[in-house]
Amino acid sequence: WNCTTIDDSLAIFGPVLDKATRESAFVHAIASAGVAFAVTRSCAEGTSTICGCDSHHKGPPGEGWKWGGCSEDADFGVLVSREFADARENRPDARSAMNRHNNEAGRTTILDHMHLKCKCHGLSGSCEVKTCWWAQPDFRAIGDYLKDKYDSASEMVVEKHRESRGWVETLRAKYALFKPPTERDLVYYENSPNFCEPNPETGSFGTRDRTCNVTSHGIDGCDLLCCGRGHNTRTEKRKEKCHCIFHWCCYVSCQECIRVYDVHTCK
Repeated sequence: WNCTTIDDSLAIFGPVLDKATRESAFVHAIASAGVAFAVTRSCAEGTSTICGCDSHHKGPPGEGWKWGGCSEDADFGVLVSREFADARENRPDARSAMNRHNNEAGRTTILDHMHLKCKCHGLSGSCEVKTCWWAQPDFRAIGDYLKDKYDSASEMVVEKHRESRGWVETLRAKYALFKPPTERDLVYYENSPNFCEPNPETGSFGTRDRTCNVTSHGIDGCDLLCCGRGHNTRTEKRKEKCHCIFHWCCYVSCQECIRVYDVHTCK
C-alpha cells in the first residue's frame, strides 16, 4: 500500500479512500488522532489563544514528585477533533457509521496513552525535586498502535433499519464466533484491492521498485512486499558524517565518509 501523493494533488490517498476498506479505517483513525494531538500540543505550547494547560491535574502529588510544568489537555483536543473530523459524518448510511467509529477509535488512542512525564531539578542532576505533568505520547507510538489495529481490524456487514427518519444503516460484526469490536478497534466492510499490481482505478501503485528488507519476515520483507516476484539487489554509495569530535566550547567537527549499502527492491 503506497501513499505517494498523486499528481501533486491534495488527495494524498487518491481512490483508496473511496471504498470502506481497512485502509480507509486506518486513515480516518490516524487523521482524527492527528487533529486531537496537534490541538492538544498547541494548547500546551501556548500558541493557541482559546486554550491552555490542563487544570485538572493538580493537588496531592505522588511519592517523590509534585505536579508542575504544563499538563496537556487532551480532552480539549479530542473535543475539537470530534467537531472537526465528524462534521461530515452525519448521514444515516454505513460509511458514515464506519467513519465515526474509526475517528473515535483514533481519538481514544490519544487518551489511552496519556502518561506522566517528569523532570528532575537539583545540583548536578541530583533530582532533589521532581516535577511531573500529564503528557501525550510521541505520535510515532500512536501510529504504531493504530497500525496494529489496522492489522486486526474487524470485518462488518451492513444492516438496514426502518426508523421515523427513514432507512438507517448500521454495522454488525460479520463473524459471530469472533470477539466483537470495541470502541478502540478499527472496523471496515469492503475488501481491500490487490496492492501487488498497479491499478489506477483502485489507487494502487503496485509494489514494483519498492525498497524491501531482505532479512525481515514481516510485511516489509522482500518475500511479502514483492508478492512472490523476487527482488533485485544493488550497491549504493552514500556520503555520511563520521568521526565527529566535540570541541570546547561549543561546536562539533565531523569528517565525511563514504559507506556502501546493499539496497533491495521488488521486481
